[in-house]
Amino acid sequence: MDITSLERRAIEFARRGDFGSEARQVNEELARLVPTNQGAWTRLARCNIELGLLDDANVALERVLQINPQNMIARSLLQESIRREVRMAPPEPAVKRARGARAKKSAAPARGGFGRAQFAALQQLAPSAALESLGPSVEALLMAINGRPFAATVVETRNRAGQGGGKLFRRNSFHAGGEGHLYAFHHGGRWEPQINLGFYSVAGWGRSAIRAGIGFNLTPSGADRDREAGQEQIAAYFERFQRHVSAEWKPLLTDWMSANGGFIQYADRPPAVDMLPADAVEWLISNRNAIGQGWVFVGRWLFSDRGTDAATMEDPEKLLQWVEQTFTDLLPLWTTVYREA
Repeated sequence: MDITSLERRAIEFARRGDFGSEARQVNEELARLVPTNQGAWTRLARCNIELGLLDDANVALERVLQINPQNMIARSLLQESIRREVRMAPPEPAVKRARGARAKKSAAPARGGFGRAQFAALQQLAPSAALESLGPSVEALLMAINGRPFAATVVETRNRAGQGGGKLFRRNSFHAGGEGHLYAFHHGGRWEPQINLGFYSVAGWGRSAIRAGIGFNLTPSGADRDREAGQEQIAAYFERFQRHVSAEWKPLLTDWMSANGGFIQYADRPPAVDMLPADAVEWLISNRNAIGQGWVFVGRWLFSDRGTDAATMEDPEKLLQWVEQTFTDLLPLWTTVYREA
């Protein structure tokens, strides 16, 4: 069948609302013959969604958005595909739910992890739409983190300092940080050294990433309460952090970053992957422009273009273990800085 006939048949299927197997075959052949045909790829994605072939749908939608990043139909379909993928993810097996006292306290793990489709949605969708689509996966991860021992230690430390809160993360405690960026920090932590998670799929970076570590948000931005006093408070925390790192923590943090894929990040820049751990730690100690930079972070990173990292991001249990290990390692440093306040 020639291209014109295939196009005619594909459009007729769409007009009838038929996105079944035959329509899929027609659009798949049309996309193969004319790889730049946005309509064919979009209809193919719709067929795959209706047939429950969500991975195939996501691949087709990525192709559309590579051709035309402003294709709103493709963006909408990608959002719907992610929603369905989250809903279809299997629940935590009963055997895992019964693994002793710690497991009983844990919420279900994140559903679906963060793979190619999730990061494509984060990059292609507007921040509010990405937040809506990926929110259930982020929140499930945060709720699972709440059941880990390090989380209880953070909550207890804050409670002893007179700060309220019974959980590390509350529901709806994740935010859109702009194009290609979602983040979350512990309850009550806006003006504190943050137990911080970030998810990135920024077009200019050329790679997607997840971070976990200690962050300092020194900007007096948004609708935060007590902005002036809060900025002074977090600046004081950062100075204490510098003092401790320059003394007893300097070799420990350097070795930890070397062994665990640790990098710093500051301002609105990507992680400083070209900076050796010793130089990164020295930068943290000598930095005198933290308020001007607005954001300073140290922690571990996972990158989508590294095979083992990608496997960790995609697997909910592995991702949870990676987050837990990161914060467990950094907890003594965080606690030292926090308790001095």
